[in-house]
Amino acid sequence: MKKRGKIIYWVATIWLSLGMVSTGIVQLLQMEDEVQKMNTLGYPSYFLTIIGVWKILGVIAVLVPKFQLAKEWAYAGFFFIMSGAIFTHLAVGDKAVEYFGPALLLVLTIVSWYFRPEDRKLINS
Repeated sequence: MKKRGKIIYWVATIWLSLGMVSTGIVQLLQMEDEVQKMNTLGYPSYFLTIIGVWKILGVIAVLVPKFQLAKEWAYAGFFFIMSGAIFTHLAVGDKAVEYFGPALLLVLTIVSWYFRPEDRKLINS
């Protein structure tokens, strides 16, 4: 992989990891705003714990060397969680500002996955 690709990968992966860990912690703490948002979106508050745990475990899987299959699952989970968040906000008619966070994390997920080094891929080309 060229130097440019490695830089893109690490920048995207670090920002993705920071975003997932920070939102995961907020969800695990079940802060009042998050609980209220989940209720507005139609989800039970315990869903925050499930999502928070999986986000943090996903970040660990993406950052730790080896375990390529776990990385693929983590990227898939991030994709499903963020695309689901976007569609949920669409379904309840939220303002455009509500889409920014999930959309940014979705883009970072795709960029990080696409530019990951060969040794972090399940099947090397």
